[in-house]
Amino acid sequence: GEWGYGGANIAFGVREHAMGSISNGMALHGGLIPFAGTFLIFSDYMRPAVRLAALMKLHVIYVFTHDSLALGEDGPTHQPVEQLSSLRAMPGLTVVRPADANEAAKAWEIAVTHKHGPVALIFTRQKVPVIDRDKYESAEGVKRGGYILADSAPHKPDVILIAAGSEVHIALEAYERLKTEKIKARVVNMASWELFEEQSEDYKNKVLPSDIKARVSVEAGSTHGWHKYSGLDGIAIGIDHFGASAPGEILLEKFGFTAENIINKARILLAG
Repeated sequence: GEWGYGGANIAFGVREHAMGSISNGMALHGGLIPFAGTFLIFSDYMRPAVRLAALMKLHVIYVFTHDSLALGEDGPTHQPVEQLSSLRAMPGLTVVRPADANEAAKAWEIAVTHKHGPVALIFTRQKVPVIDRDKYESAEGVKRGGYILADSAPHKPDVILIAAGSEVHIALEAYERLKTEKIKARVVNMASWELFEEQSEDYKNKVLPSDIKARVSVEAGSTHGWHKYSGLDGIAIGIDHFGASAPGEILLEKFGFTAENIINKARILLAG
């Protein structure tokens, strides 16, 4: 007969802490890889269970969707701001925020094969384009956490644009527009801080050369922690206050998540 999914999924309802705790129990029992899914904002309700999974190095996968204020009209109660930086601060938890469908597939591969602790996959609510991999670098780079997606090679870049998730697309738009102004830029896709930090110093220095101080990071969440990569001389574009209720595209423009804002920040750095 036809394949049935009965018993493969448990509808927990508004019981995120129970979902996280039961997932831990399933991982401890063994024999399967549990995954739990909810809005990113509700990861706060799961946090004690996620922390224990990290402490015990359990193979649990968390699928957190609706990852930014771009979710729109649900408003600031449902729009995550500090959740990403909070999850990244947790020891032993690997956070991956892919930029498109191909990177999402690679992120799932990472999550299934990473057996030294839990993995949180961070996805958007809104649709995002599929990046043209004939024009830009392969999605395989996600496995190294951060990678050069677009570059001015063989020329040294004047400015580095660092982004994650859905904001990678506006960084690419800014990159293309800067090219028309004869400004040499590099786009670094920082999908996973944890995986990037596992790479060799040579690799990290190749992606983010220490002598290039003009850097702009962009993520539709708290800027907390981003200066680790943008540097004290760089600029971090983010949101350090609660959101608002409006269509997602309006909020993104209002709060500066646009190619134009990235370009303006790059110009400021290069003029300084």
